[in-house]
Amino acid sequence: MIIIKTKEEIENMRKAGEILAACHREIAGMIKPGITTNEIDQFVERFLEKHGAKPEQKGYKGYAYATCASLNDVICHGFPSAAPLKDGDIVTIDMVVNLNGWLADSAWSYAVGNVSEQAKRLLTVTEESMYKGIEQAVVGNRMGDVSNAIQKHAEAAGFSVVREFIGHGIGRDMHEEPQVPHYGPPGRGIRLKAGMVMTIEPMLNTGEWRSKIDSDGWTARTIDGGLSAQYEHTIAITEDGPIILTKQ
Repeated sequence: MIIIKTKEEIENMRKAGEILAACHREIAGMIKPGITTNEIDQFVERFLEKHGAKPEQKGYKGYAYATCASLNDVICHGFPSAAPLKDGDIVTIDMVVNLNGWLADSAWSYAVGNVSEQAKRLLTVTEESMYKGIEQAVVGNRMGDVSNAIQKHAEAAGFSVVREFIGHGIGRDMHEEPQVPHYGPPGRGIRLKAGMVMTIEPMLNTGEWRSKIDSDGWTARTIDGGLSAQYEHTIAITEDGPIILTKQ
């Protein structure tokens, strides 16, 4: 069942999103060769506590961290690590913020030092693809219109779209209906209505779209070792168009 949010509930989620966006802005200034994703994870814990919020994914199905930190060929759900980031790496930091029981979810991919031209292009096109999807998240469109806009932009640039991991509704629970695929034909799927709140979070690969899961049961990697990037916003659909609740 899709839970339609009131304006007041969306405002509560926007406040959580403001904290999350501010945290990402701080992380952007921390990303450099030599820092560890463990240090970033610990910073996030302190930052959220300081702002009266909590990391929602910590403890979710036994997950032990405040963030997911996905490096290079890791698509999503990577564990923070004590290994220093290296010049040329790309890393995605994903987190869900709980403020007074309302959630916001956003992932951002970062370049570490000097990255390859391929990596730069992957980051640019992944972010663009997310915004192409958000543009289609308007009342009266179908979910397939969002999905197809992402897929068309990504594949036109020569990248593949991950299919095993998708966006989702969000509110008081991290994962609500509807499901938000980032691929597929236009004009299909549910009709979008005002009050829906969801994540749009495409993951693009330089190689194949398929993934494999590490022995830890969480870490998803590209099947061929290619690079992967992800950008994610939580958005609310309104009569006046989509509102980005996690805007940086």
